[in-house]
This record gives sequence, C-alpha cells and structure tokens, in this order.
Amino acid sequence: MNQKPATKPIALLPIGVFLVLYLGLGIVFEYVLKIEMGFYKIPIVVAFLASLLVACLQNKAVSFEEKLDLMAKGVGDKNIMTMILIFLVAGLFVGVTGRSSAEAAAYFLLSIAPAQMAVAVLFVVSCFISVAMGTSVGTITLITPIAAAVADTSGFSLPLVIASVIGGAMFGDNLSFISDTTIAACSTQGCEMKDKFRANFKIALPAALATLVLILVLSMQQDVTAGNYQVDNLLLLIPYLLVLVGGIIGLNVFVVLLVGILSGAVISLATGQMTAMDLLAGMGAGVNGMFETILVTILVSALCGLIRAYGGFEALLSAIRRLFRGKQGGQLGIGLLVGLMDIATANNTVAIVMAGPIAKEVSEEYGITAKNSASLLDTFSCIFQGIIPYGAQMLVAISTCSTLGFTVSSFEVIPLLFYPFLLALSSLLFIAFDKKNA
Repeated sequence: MNQKPATKPIALLPIGVFLVLYLGLGIVFEYVLKIEMGFYKIPIVVAFLASLLVACLQNKAVSFEEKLDLMAKGVGDKNIMTMILIFLVAGLFVGVTGRSSAEAAAYFLLSIAPAQMAVAVLFVVSCFISVAMGTSVGTITLITPIAAAVADTSGFSLPLVIASVIGGAMFGDNLSFISDTTIAACSTQGCEMKDKFRANFKIALPAALATLVLILVLSMQQDVTAGNYQVDNLLLLIPYLLVLVGGIIGLNVFVVLLVGILSGAVISLATGQMTAMDLLAGMGAGVNGMFETILVTILVSALCGLIRAYGGFEALLSAIRRLFRGKQGGQLGIGLLVGLMDIATANNTVAIVMAGPIAKEVSEEYGITAKNSASLLDTFSCIFQGIIPYGAQMLVAISTCSTLGFTVSSFEVIPLLFYPFLLALSSLLFIAFDKKNA
C-alpha cells in the first residue's frame, strides 16, 4: 500500500482538460468576444467538476467505489480542513472591518505627506491594507478610486499610480496572515504561518524598498499640485493592527482572527460605522465570499487524490528531476510550477492549491524546508498574478478607472509594475545566493 505508484503522464490528463476549458474559454471570452472581465465569466467550479469527471473515467482497473475512497482521503486531510476553517474565519474578519478602515488609512497618510510623495504613499497604503485585509483584489477595489483622484488632481501619471496600487496590493497578498494564498501555501506544505512570513519577508522587503525608491525617484521628476484629503476615524485601523501584530508575534491564527473580529465589531458599532444589522450582513457577505474558494479547494483535493494514485505526481516529479538539480533547482522548479499554474488559471490561490501537493513532494525529495517551500509557492504565484494582463487585479483596476471616467490600458500599466518584477529578481537572488540553499 505504501509503494509509490508508477510514473504515468496520462494521469495528468484531467489537469489538461481543466486548462483547456478554463484558459481556452477565458481567452475566447476576453479577447475574441470582447466580454468585459470575460476571463472570470467561466465558472471555475464547473471546469473542475469536468476535470474530476475525466479523472473518474480514467483507470478502469480501479473501481468507482475505490475512486470515491481516494477522493475522500484527499479531501479529508487535516491540512485541508484547517484551510477551509481559516478561509471562513478570514471571511468573517473582512466582512466585519468593511471598507471604512482602508479609506481611513489612505486619507490619513495622504493628508500628512508632501504632494510629491502621494504615489509612494499610495504604494505604502496598499501594502498595509492588503497585509491587514489579506486580499489584493479587495485592496485594489478600495484604493483605486482614491488613486485615480490623486492622479487627476495632482498631475501624476495614471498608469504609474495604478501600477503602484497593484504592486502594493500584491505585497500584502503575498505576506498577509489571512490571505488565501498564505493559508493555502502553509496548509499544503505543513508549516506555521509565522515561519513562512519570516522566510517570505526576507524576499519581499528588499523588493518593496527598491520599488519605493523607484517610485520616489520618478515622482520627484514631476511637477505636481497638492490635494485636499479628509481624514476619517483612525480607530478603524485598530482591528487591522491587532491582526498584523498578533500574526507577527506568532499567536494562533484562529485567536488572531477572533480578536480582530471582536475588536472590529465593537469599534464599528461604537463609532456608528455599522448598525447591528449591517454588521450581521457584512459577516454573512464575508463568509459567502469564501464559498467558491472552499469548493475549489475541495474539488482540487479530490482530483489530486486520484492523480496521485494514478501516478501523475510521479510523472511531474520525474520531469522536475530531469530539468532541475540540487536544492536550488528544486526551489526554482516549485516556483515555475506554481507560476505556470497561475498563468493557466489567473488565480494565485487556485494555482497554489493545485501545485501544493506536488511542491510538498519536491521539497521532501530535495531537502527544502516547509517554510521555504510555502514562501516560494506564495511568492511566485503573486509574481505571475501581479503581471498577467487578464488577472483579476489588473482587470478590476482598469474596470474601476473606466467606471470613474478615466481611460488606461493594462499594457500601459504593466511596464510600471516595479514591485512584481523586483520581487521576481529578489526571489531568484534568494534561491541563488542564500547559503542555506547550497
């Protein structure tokens, strides 16, 4: 029973079916039929159900009852259960804190900073908000209207402003303790969030600091005017700060989130930001927002249970062994694997959930620590997600600008996405020169 399955590349067929359905139809909808946000009109759950059906039809030597047992074992893993529970509690937190806290942070920093530092402030605000909220798309949705107004009133380039917001949002998506990507990466690799954060921070901080310097250099060369920004209630920042500090010092993630939820509820009610009914509605909406991610997690876990038993993982591992040598090669293989998954799915959480089980086996074979494996999964998925023109982050930013009456193209923004490109460089340097990787 413990013997490894034979190497069978045909076992990867279900993944190919998913990619054809999701990526293929997404490209047709977005670029041929010109449907707005067309890439995200494809029901990802349906695409995974189709690939799961293909997996069930494969391997006639295994009965359907045995296949159900393999799927159940995949879904019933302790890490998967933990991941689902964290998704739900994180959804509650986001639903309780709402958008007012993010706007309070943005307007406060813009009100005290010199006019020429406005774009740098937006980058820093996006970093902070995304770390605290755990969502890059949510951060972009909240900060893009503020950023567009800054560009309109100050004279800054709109593509530069939008690129800075996207970069900051990806910084937090990569590092946040309540980000879907962090939860998925740590759960699939079996490491503590605080350990993954520390490993990740060494890669992300140099890229963020270099990005900040670049933004400031470009900003100082422009003639801009000061804006007038109204400061909101700074008490709204307290839940985010509690979650951030609690995560960094290593408190249990459930304890951290519960503290954030309770403090957010008390402050929102006490300051009049929400009524009791609004609070309940927000909590419900936050949890509902996690349902698709949870369904995808369950389906991918079931699919991976079958693919592993059929020998598909062994086929991928054999390919990685041929292409990459040593611990450094193994780490690069993990990064490229999740990057390719992200290009195909345009969803970094899904990419991590799909690549995670394979990355776990690669890390064990190449002697890569769980925290480094989790860090690389999260980092490389965010690098690719941050720069693809059909990613939700880019599409939401462009769409929000269009709604506000501003015109900007994704191809104007991409060259100015300093943070994702510098994060890629920082990651490669970490793999190449870190002594522990030798």
